[in-house]
Amino acid sequence: MAGQINRAAVVGAGYMGGGIAQVLAMAGVDVAISDADPEATARMHERLLREAHEFEDAGLLDAGAAELVAKHLHAAGSVAEAVAGVDLVEEAVPEVPEIKGPVLRSIELAARPDAIIATNTSTLPIAELATNLDDATRFLGVHFSNPAPFIPGVELIAHAGTDEAVIPPVEELVARTGKLTARVRDKAGFVLNRLQYVLLREAISIVEEGVATPEDVDVVVRTTFGYRLPFFGPFAIADMAGLDVYAAGFRTLEEHFGPRLAAPQMLTGLVDEGHYGVKQGGGFVTPAGDQSDLISYRNTAYARLAQLLKQLGQPPR
Repeated sequence: MAGQINRAAVVGAGYMGGGIAQVLAMAGVDVAISDADPEATARMHERLLREAHEFEDAGLLDAGAAELVAKHLHAAGSVAEAVAGVDLVEEAVPEVPEIKGPVLRSIELAARPDAIIATNTSTLPIAELATNLDDATRFLGVHFSNPAPFIPGVELIAHAGTDEAVIPPVEELVARTGKLTARVRDKAGFVLNRLQYVLLREAISIVEEGVATPEDVDVVVRTTFGYRLPFFGPFAIADMAGLDVYAAGFRTLEEHFGPRLAAPQMLTGLVDEGHYGVKQGGGFVTPAGDQSDLISYRNTAYARLAQLLKQLGQPPR
């Protein structure tokens, strides 16, 4: 397919798929949703319209957002009805291959031959899901995160057989929604869940070893390195802290925990070449030199986040 995506369908209208449908509708895309049966689809449609009003009334969405959702979001009587004639179909059914496979086959049978078919899987390899399709060249992963109306990042995952021509229209569509895309290679878990699951695994190990309670681990994560993550990723953070500092830290961790926490070669190679981050030689993503603007941004960002957290108070339990 070529050109702009103006009509879409979302198959699976639960909290994940429904949120995606809201996001697309607020961007002016006509969206049809389909769920397990017409009755379920109608209930989901009603919920999505109601939620949009609630979010707008609470100041969580821009004025007029609910009206856009009501105008552009429609309930379809079946998968075939939802996908007929659309430019893009987003599959968002449960993360089970035995469920996704038949749904993808039904989408391909009813969709336009040139329609882009996307899956919102968060962990399953795209190439494995692609085996359910006769023509997998127009198939890719478009991974939104829950709650979709508020999480700004989207992973785009092409498999080896994806036609490169389908990616730019999807990137342009996501940009219209105000979100940011990252192109990711087709490996199980992609980027988001490989990092997220590794963090959880190590957090559980820390609790099992008696180092800290789950509650204290959460405090440490959200008030220290997690505090930086809305503004900087791990590579930028390491560049600012000093790659030589990280290399030394890894040596200590390797001494106590073995090779699994040894310094990666990518890091030691940079340090050996004199690249310590912003303070000398540049780093992974940040050049060396005058970083006064970066430091000013960092300090302002952290201070304003502190103000927001003070305003919101502690999360309810």
